[in-house]
Amino acid sequence: MLAQQWASQSIWEVIAVLLAIAYVWLAARQSIWCWPCALISTGIYSWLFWEHTLPLQTLLNLYYLGMAVYGWLNWRRIEDQTLNGLKEYNWTFHLPVIAGLLLIGWALAAGLSDFFISDYLYLDALVTVFSLFTTYLVTQKVLENWLYWIVINALAAWLYWHSGLYLTGLLFVSYVAFAAYGYLKWRGEYIAQPDAS
Repeated sequence: MLAQQWASQSIWEVIAVLLAIAYVWLAARQSIWCWPCALISTGIYSWLFWEHTLPLQTLLNLYYLGMAVYGWLNWRRIEDQTLNGLKEYNWTFHLPVIAGLLLIGWALAAGLSDFFISDYLYLDALVTVFSLFTTYLVTQKVLENWLYWIVINALAAWLYWHSGLYLTGLLFVSYVAFAAYGYLKWRGEYIAQPDAS
């Protein structure tokens, strides 16, 4: 049964996965070329998630399309102004944000429960809300984005696997390791900045 499910994976999902891996690897290395990979991958995923009745993941990937363009432009601006532009926020910033995002995710799922039939609507909403915020952190080169991604990717892996997107589920398991790598790499580069505090 599992072999049959793997054999039925779409070629589009394979392409999206490969480009998504390229995006995260390039982002961890602060390469601006991560953003074109993100643009194409998220375009494919927008369509795939719609076909698998994950409406919030579809909307999230449409948001990623716009953020890929914004990220490209913002990283170009940052590169023109500073050595690498990395910044760090303390936990007095993050704790209220986390509490607020949990509340927004719950309210979003509750509000959509009459319109969508999905066993995973609440998890879909949480992954979506946190991903919206964390993607913005990436575009701003905020170090802690990688810590958020570790948790988001673990939850998303479970969501996608149970939704029948097995290859994407495995991709998000690998994203957990990529996020840890990205955090360590950016942390080292942040500490090495002349103006790091």
